Amino acid sequence: MLKIKRIGEVLGKHVYTAEGEYFGQVEDVNLMDNKIDGWKIRVSSGFMSSLSGAKGVIIPQQFVKAISDVFVITKGSLPSREDNLSLPSGNSNANSNGSPSNGNSMMMNDSF
Repeated sequence: MLKIKRIGEVLGKHVYTAEGEYFGQVEDVNLMDNKIDGWKIRVSSGFMSSLSGAKGVIIPQQFVKAISDVFVITKGSLPSREDNLSLPSGNSNANSNGSPSNGNSMMMNDSF
């Protein structure tokens, strides 16, 4: 489990994939029952084209690998460039065997 002192310390941090690609910047956090559910990330222009022009995504907390000077996410949490990009229906953060499935981020066009 990742531990942070204050959520405010994370807002504005730069976000990178585990492979070292710059992804964007932390904009906000989604809380559910006083726990972090996901992070709203403003996507860099380099990733906007692969996300069909979405200005941001919500990355579930389970895909955050590290929070320190930078914010590191697993690239598996992002829709692949080959995927047909559509908003996920329901809360399906895992496949039938309980492991995370590819493409569980939620794209945000208007709220960013």
